[in-house]
Amino acid sequence: MTTGTRVRVAAVSEVPPGEGRVVEAGERTLALFNVDGRFFAVDNRCLHRGGPLGEGPLEGSVVTCPWHAWRFDVTTGANVNNPAVKVACFPVSVENETVWVTVG
Repeated sequence: MTTGTRVRVAAVSEVPPGEGRVVEAGERTLALFNVDGRFFAVDNRCLHRGGPLGEGPLEGSVVTCPWHAWRFDVTTGANVNNPAVKVACFPVSVENETVWVTVG
């Protein structure tokens, strides 16, 4: 079993509740979201045409791709209209006001 690499991606204060950001985690570009104080990370590339999910609006736990309005639940990575379609999710931890993501 591979444990992956923990990467610092943001300070808690950089991603207010109800918002998302595009972050770099090693060689990956991720979308990091703050849902009511809990952080979630998914692949930043929308599965439809590669739009930047981290730049889309977040309503509750659902982000809408800013390019073509595909919607994903950031807590599971599942597409709202077709849950079988999923973006990759990555484990997130918060320590000392720092947000870490495990990739690899």
